[in-house]
Amino acid sequence: MRLALFEPEIAGNVGAVLRLGACMGAEVDLIEPMGFAWDDRRVRRAAMDYIDHVTVVRHAGFDAFRCAIGSRRLVLFTTKSRQSVFDFRFRADDVLLFGKESAGVPDAVAQACDARVRIPMRPQVRSMNLASSAALALGEALRQTDGLPG
Repeated sequence: MRLALFEPEIAGNVGAVLRLGACMGAEVDLIEPMGFAWDDRRVRRAAMDYIDHVTVVRHAGFDAFRCAIGSRRLVLFTTKSRQSVFDFRFRADDVLLFGKESAGVPDAVAQACDARVRIPMRPQVRSMNLASSAALALGEALRQTDGLPG
């Protein structure tokens, strides 16, 4: 199972997702451009020493990323889907894709995904924090595929 972030804008969110990946055994793909310098201290501060326990792969853009993951299924998390994360059937080798904090992903990227799912939430709110969404999604996907760490 992999987590992929499309053009992330906030270093602290990326750091938190790196820490999540380290704790849960998921590799993390970062699709550039990012909204901050990669050497930004905030990434390391948020990920702390966990950054040494996660595999991070940076991609020059979405096309390079799509080529790199090969035939693995790409599952986009988006508020624009009707399919609930809790009704979707994950596979152990899925790549879970999350859009940039301010705008999600462009339509062309959404169309290139194999599936689109949403996290159910109250209608009064717009969306969850990126790292919180990734944690909920990865937890459910690993639970379904018996991939939770011991």
